[in-house]
Amino acid sequence: MDEKENKSNGKNQSADFDLFGLGGLFKGIEKLIDLAGKLEESGGISKEGEINLDHLKKGMKGVYGFTITTAVGGSPKVETFGNIKKTPEGPKVDEEREPITDIFDEKNEIVIIAEMPGIEETDLKIDLKEDILEVSAKSKNRSYRKEMLLPVKVSKQNLRHKFTNGILEIRIKK
Repeated sequence: MDEKENKSNGKNQSADFDLFGLGGLFKGIEKLIDLAGKLEESGGISKEGEINLDHLKKGMKGVYGFTITTAVGGSPKVETFGNIKKTPEGPKVDEEREPITDIFDEKNEIVIIAEMPGIEETDLKIDLKEDILEVSAKSKNRSYRKEMLLPVKVSKQNLRHKFTNGILEIRIKK
C-alpha cells in the first residue's frame, strides 16, 4: 500500500469516526473525568446524551453519560453508563445499555437504585453471588446489564426488590 492510499485510508477512518461524533464525545468525557478528580466538596454531577444512529441500523441509538459523586471526606467516584463503550479498537456501540445506578451502604442494609426505563418487571433478572450483584433485563425494545461490586458479602435470601416506573430498588440486609 503506498503513502497516498495510507493517507486516504486514514482520512476515511477519521471521517467515519467523526461521522458518529464519538471522537469529540470521548475527549469531552475524559476532560470531565479529570475535573471530577479535582472535586473537593460533597455532592455530584451527572451528564447524559443520546446519538441517533439510524444510518447504521434502524432504531439504533447511542446513549452515553456519567455521574460523579463524592462522599463526605471521600474521593470522587465517576461512573459511566449507556451503551457506548471505549475499547482499544475505538468506540463501540452495544445494543445492551448499562443503567445509571447508585449503591448506598446503610447501617443494616445495602440499597441499590437502578434506572431502567422501557422495560417491565417481568423482564428483570437479578443475580447475587456474595458481593457481586448482576442486574439485567431484556424487552422488545431495550436491554440492560450491569455487574456491581457491593461493599460487603451478603446472602441472596436477604434480598428484596421492587420495580416502579422504570426505577429498580434492591434492598439487601447485611
